[in-house]
Amino acid sequence: MLRSWWLAGLMLLCGVVAGAPQDEPWLRAFWFVVFAALAVLLSPLVFPRSVTAEQARARSTSDGRPIVYWRPGCRYCLRLRFRLGHSARRAYWVNIWSDPAGAAAVRAVTGGDETVPTVVVDGESTVNPEPEWLRRRLTR
Repeated sequence: MLRSWWLAGLMLLCGVVAGAPQDEPWLRAFWFVVFAALAVLLSPLVFPRSVTAEQARARSTSDGRPIVYWRPGCRYCLRLRFRLGHSARRAYWVNIWSDPAGAAAVRAVTGGDETVPTVVVDGESTVNPEPEWLRRRLTR
């Protein structure tokens, strides 16, 4: 989890550094806002609350909802999250940077890599699925 917030903090720092040499106050503010927006996008804030891999497996077994393994800063995870819209909350999201068991589950599926997003639905695993593919499985 620390890595997630470290990345967001780095973006804020970049905003300060990019704006510091500017003479105009509005230009300083502009650069800070640009990097603050990037910080939010790269942080866990735009994703549904993460659960542990163990919790996700137990819940998915009982209700059949998909499990999405993700990590902050992953543009493919962001794409999936935004394209799913509100229906993203119907899946269980596991942050592999904050859950070692989640990272191990992804490595088991991908042959040793931590490629995300990795989605598991009814025992079927898919790496970087099309958002429409997952949306169809969320409406079951």
